[in-house]
Amino acid sequence: MNGLAARIHDALPQTQCTRCGYPDCAGYAQAVADGNAGINQCPPGGAEGVARLARLTGREALPLDPQFGTEGPRAMAVIDEAWCIGCTLCLDACPTDAIVGIHKRMHTVIEAHCTGCELCIPACPVDCISLEVETPGRSGWQAWSQAQAEAALRRYKLHGEHRRADKRKGEQEAPAVAQPQAADTRKRSIVEAALARARAASQQQRPPAAKP
Repeated sequence: MNGLAARIHDALPQTQCTRCGYPDCAGYAQAVADGNAGINQCPPGGAEGVARLARLTGREALPLDPQFGTEGPRAMAVIDEAWCIGCTLCLDACPTDAIVGIHKRMHTVIEAHCTGCELCIPACPVDCISLEVETPGRSGWQAWSQAQAEAALRRYKLHGEHRRADKRKGEQEAPAVAQPQAADTRKRSIVEAALARARAASQQQRPPAAKP
């Protein structure tokens, strides 16, 4: 990352939400520095974020490009623990390790670590994750702080280290031929658990049969 890209990176909110079209804030910062991305592609940064990047790059401050999203209050992910099947897919999706839990046990969100990136929402196979507004009336950098951005970046780096370590461990412990089978087994268990939960809920909601 060159000097300009590093300064741009420091000015971003570090939510790692990928809404800008890049895999993380660092990727977006480099693209802006290289002239391959606009300065108005970061919804979490909002209008103030665009102004920051305009000052750094010397470009005109444009309105946030709506194709990448809109500025709004910061949200936090909330897991409906009654429906959580413990699949751990949201743990992998969360860029700041804000979700804790183990396989086949309910998960929960650590509020202080959640950036509201929303990446856990599509990862959940049973739709048990929702978003709650944390900063009503405040959006962009009015709903976020530099200290929170720096903390999120530290956790994102740790997340990457953990995932790389897990990948190396998996490669050492399991032969390559077993990996597809293990993935298929995991997917089947997720689907079966979700269907069982849905059947149980349906039985509870069904009215009792009339007595003869």
